Amino acid sequence: MFESLQERLGSILNGLTGRGALSEADVSAALREVRRALIEADVSLEVVRSFTDKVRAKAVGAEVLRSIKPGQMVVKIVHDELVAMLGEEGQSIDLNAPAPVVVMMVGLQGSGKTTTTGKIANRLTARQGKKVLMASLDTRRPAAQEQLRQIGDQVSVATLPIVAGQTPVEIARRAVQAAKLGGHDVVILDTAGRTHIDEPLMAEMAEIKAATNPHEILLVADALTGQDAVNLARSFDERVGITGLVLTRMDGDGRGGAALSMRAVTGKPVKLVGVGEKMDALEEFHPKRVADRILGMGDIVSLVEKASETIDAEKAAAMARKMQAGKFDLNDLADQLRQMQKMGGMGGIMGMMPGMGKMKDQIAAAGFDDKTFARQIAIIQSMTPAERSNPDVLKHSRKKRIAAGSGTDAAAINKLLKMHRQMADMMKAMGGKGKGAGMMQRAMGGLAAKMGLGGMGGMPDLSKMDPEQLKALQKQAQSGGLAKGVPGGLPGLGGASGGLPGLGGPRLPGLGGPGVLPGPGRKK
Repeated sequence: MFESLQERLGSILNGLTGRGALSEADVSAALREVRRALIEADVSLEVVRSFTDKVRAKAVGAEVLRSIKPGQMVVKIVHDELVAMLGEEGQSIDLNAPAPVVVMMVGLQGSGKTTTTGKIANRLTARQGKKVLMASLDTRRPAAQEQLRQIGDQVSVATLPIVAGQTPVEIARRAVQAAKLGGHDVVILDTAGRTHIDEPLMAEMAEIKAATNPHEILLVADALTGQDAVNLARSFDERVGITGLVLTRMDGDGRGGAALSMRAVTGKPVKLVGVGEKMDALEEFHPKRVADRILGMGDIVSLVEKASETIDAEKAAAMARKMQAGKFDLNDLADQLRQMQKMGGMGGIMGMMPGMGKMKDQIAAAGFDDKTFARQIAIIQSMTPAERSNPDVLKHSRKKRIAAGSGTDAAAINKLLKMHRQMADMMKAMGGKGKGAGMMQRAMGGLAAKMGLGGMGGMPDLSKMDPEQLKALQKQAQSGGLAKGVPGGLPGLGGASGGLPGLGGPRLPGLGGPGVLPGPGRKK
């Protein structure tokens, strides 16, 4: 979503940090470029003016211009103002009210209200153990009520039975009554939308609000809306009084202006963001983490959280035991690749790692992409159980059969086997003899040096932590204790090389050994 803005701001601010001293003219010139970058990203003009004025007021002060590293001070000021624009702290849906808590979803047609209703219901059920009832109040759009019913079946959440002929207000009242009688904790009202803001729409929203007295009114807006997002948010807030925003399609290729503008204009927090089409593709919005990503600082906290959500504790324990025994077969490698897929693939992980944004073109040119995971898993799945457990038996005839079954060729199979051998050798060296911890530390230290982290040593291997250790690490990350460190071994990788596994494609320049990505700034 913020890729183009990240690239522009990154190049502008890098120009400042590379200088030994800054003059007022330097700061003003940089802020002109920042202003242009924000406008090109579809941020509202009034928000851009306010942002640059605040940055200028702080950035041309004597404290900055005379500081030891004035460029870095300016970057910090820009970062802090971005966080202030997006909202100081992330806020989740407020359920502190007598049950059933009424949550009303509003927005234009096509913004994703119905799907988002299902995602929120799924999230509240799975994560907080709430009993949720969903009700569609959209009597105009064909099959809108049936769509919500099918989503309810998909996520195993109850939906209000459809009764033909009822008005939206009557359906809303019936939903609240049914939630009370059924002992539901939350009732989510999926209201109708229009292709544009009009008086009948606003009047209907106001009637539903008066009839149900919702505790939360969430405006669902498409993150690709652009400049008009400000008018949309302001209109709904003035007429209905929204309590928060939900931005959909944050995984799209839009420029991100809506996310930056709507919070600043309405003063209402962005509570959730949709990051995909699946029912679990909904995340809380954390302003500081988004600001970190925009400025290319990575998002280690989210990476740790994702790891804690996706790591299977039993599999992690089994992997740790196999590592201690120095064993690592192709079944284990397939598990590691699937773990990477669960965490959002190569793109998702790279977006959260500091400095990796600058290497995007290098990584793409080297052939690293999410399709590589699928190809390598397909190769492993085309093998027999005996072949996965003992890859040494794979001769030419077997490779020919596997290539036909996986839609690849012998060269791809050989690359996979070479990568497995390298990882298995490292596992063997790390296992047994009590030297594993020391070798892991050295591997992490090597990666940290490659990533330009000096003596920070990277983060510990998340894949071998139990849930309690992951929680402790998450708290440490949130408190700033991990600084801008990069994980020494990403979850699901078994710590094979303290970094991402080599994926069988061409090696990136600067590779110090198998399966380690180079640090930022490495050149061909």
